[in-house]
Amino acid sequence: MKDYSDYSLLKHNTFGIDARCSRFLEYDNREEAAEVARMLRESEAPFMVIGAGSNLLLTRDYEGTVVHAAVKGISLTIDGNTAWLRCGSGETWDDVVAWTVGQGIADLTCLSLIPGDVGASAVQNIGAYGSEAAQFIAQVSAVEIATGQRMDIGAADCHYGYRDSRFKHEWKNRFLITHVTYKLQCDRMPSLEYGNIRAELDKQGTAHPTPLQLRQAIIDIRQAKLPEPSELGNAGSFFMNPVVERNVFERLAKLYPGMPHYHVNEAEEKIPAGWLIEQCGWKGRSMGRAGVYAKQALVLVNLGGATGIDVKALCEAVQHDVKEKFGIWLKPEVNIV
Repeated sequence: MKDYSDYSLLKHNTFGIDARCSRFLEYDNREEAAEVARMLRESEAPFMVIGAGSNLLLTRDYEGTVVHAAVKGISLTIDGNTAWLRCGSGETWDDVVAWTVGQGIADLTCLSLIPGDVGASAVQNIGAYGSEAAQFIAQVSAVEIATGQRMDIGAADCHYGYRDSRFKHEWKNRFLITHVTYKLQCDRMPSLEYGNIRAELDKQGTAHPTPLQLRQAIIDIRQAKLPEPSELGNAGSFFMNPVVERNVFERLAKLYPGMPHYHVNEAEEKIPAGWLIEQCGWKGRSMGRAGVYAKQALVLVNLGGATGIDVKALCEAVQHDVKEKFGIWLKPEVNIV
């Protein structure tokens, strides 16, 4: 177990913000998670649980304890056509996707190259190209901080929604996640009709892709529009795609023919936040040392030396302009601290 004081979080956030915390604790098994829980109970200092920091914007030093999971391990149990995948919460998410694809299982393929750790998949309900982690999560194993008790939480109890779960609300800072178990199907292939997946496969001359070919297509799509955090600090998609009521969508569709959208249900429609931001003229623009990525307006970037305050100010400027033009308030997907 790691226990450091006055610790830099530079390597624990993909925006590349050099904020510090008063104390840093890291656990790599369930026993250490229980010990960390005890330390947190006995301390009066505030605390924050983080993953790989790929969904985090630090606007200041954190005067408290930051807790990080480093639990490793991937195991697979196959029962007929069902595969049970159990992963340590500190495993890198894309490594897990690559591992399952290597086993010939395609279920997680559309979630390729999403940054972050396994634990974050259960908190954030990560998603892309028509797939969400919640479709596959069967169980979240954790230690309850208040009691030190080990718990196995079923997916239904997590109340998953679009980029949302109870871990982000009433369960925030209640658990230290140690493992996540996913239920996969050995012979299932994700839909190829979402976004530009089919177009990318056609470009490669692949009509019926293998899991590996589909993964490569997803990677190529993402790399074409998303910057590498090591080269340009970012947290991927900064805003959630807004889900609007049917009457709002119909009004905007009349004003903006050809506006992209995705059907949610009879009462709601989803509009791409990147399109809204681009229509406001923000794509490729900067404000000081923070900017909107030129290839994808949904991504805010650290152009070099930006502080968390700089990025937050840009976020608020974008929110203001989208609200003024479309009447829609964009909600950050990134956790702002």
